Amino acid sequence: QVQLVESGGGSVQSGGSLRLSCRVSGFSVSSRCIGWFHQAPGKEREAVATIFTEAESTYLADSVEGRFTISQDNAENTLYLQMNRLKSDDTGVYYCAARLVDDRWCGPAEFMYRTWGQGTQVTVSS
Repeated sequence: QVQLVESGGGSVQSGGSLRLSCRVSGFSVSSRCIGWFHQAPGKEREAVATIFTEAESTYLADSVEGRFTISQDNAENTLYLQMNRLKSDDTGVYYCAARLVDDRWCGPAEFMYRTWGQGTQVTVSS
């Protein structure tokens, strides 16, 4: 059974750090396109970072360049998002999402992802 379970969200002051985790079951985290999406209050969900290890593909949104890092632990079958120097604009729900189709695309278009976790809330206060 395919499942994505996020954890690690919470409340932090501006400038602080958090690490989000996405525990994957039902497929190997390195064998598919997988990533993190952010939905700010009242806004549409947008890609933050994606990775497809076997296709040697990564994407990182300009807004988080130099602050966020996406990584994965193949032994734990877990995806991570290390978030540093957090800003109030980073507040929102963070979702883990994956593409289980047999192609090598791994871009930021949200509608191309059909498998989603339940999300984890991040609140950054100034």
